[in-house]
Amino acid sequence: MTTNRTEIAVGAGVLALAIGFLVYAGQVTGFGGASGDVYHLTASFRSAEGVSVGSDVRLAGVKIGTVTELGLDPQTFRAEAKLALESEFQLPDDTAALVSSEGLLGGNFVELVPGGSMFNLEDGQVIADTQGAVSLINLLLKFVSGSGDQ
Repeated sequence: MTTNRTEIAVGAGVLALAIGFLVYAGQVTGFGGASGDVYHLTASFRSAEGVSVGSDVRLAGVKIGTVTELGLDPQTFRAEAKLALESEFQLPDDTAALVSSEGLLGGNFVELVPGGSMFNLEDGQVIADTQGAVSLINLLLKFVSGSGDQ
């Protein structure tokens, strides 16, 4: 009888720990959804290498959204990224979107650099000023071969 109670207590503790871990993991990854309202923007990149659905969208290093869709525009052959941003961050309409890297071994994310316009981007608008990913391999090859501008 004592063994059954001990097993039940240990099992309940393990189950509570597993549920707590799942809740924590959902909050850290943003799986539970955004905390408030979101609005959507689109950005077109020459190269979105390293960015995928679920990648962070950051402003001044702080996550304010995620990439919700990534595809190729058949007319322009550019990568089209749909961004879902927290609605409390209203960005000027001359905001730039850049594909940035967390470091040599880190992943890529979309960085937003706000401009100085008096008018804000509306839900569904396109960010006009974009800069695609810079290939580290190409930069190293240019450096090694000495074909870079001097």
